[in-house]
Amino acid sequence: MYKIQTNQSGTRNIEVSEDNLITLEKYNLLQDLVDSNGIIDESVLDKLKLNIRSIINSQDVPEKELINLCIDVIYHNNMKAFGLHQLIMLYINWKDSKEKTGTEQF
Repeated sequence: MYKIQTNQSGTRNIEVSEDNLITLEKYNLLQDLVDSNGIIDESVLDKLKLNIRSIINSQDVPEKELINLCIDVIYHNNMKAFGLHQLIMLYINWKDSKEKTGTEQF
């Protein structure tokens, strides 16, 4: 279990599980999410929410892991642009450490 800070003062946090990170990887949810300017704001978070909603709507039966990611992280009350930036940084570090150890989850 990982913890990300969702505001600059550090008073709000979200716990992110290994399963949440695997789901982000499985659906490539963070790929091409941020524009070339590199700024992560509320519009980027809205884009992610719309992408996930589109995936869920395209499935006959939504996968539980995607629903859990939404409930636990993406649609969490504390999730804001700052938190999305922290989630992206966590994902990058997690992916790098996974590649260094040579373990695959699939």
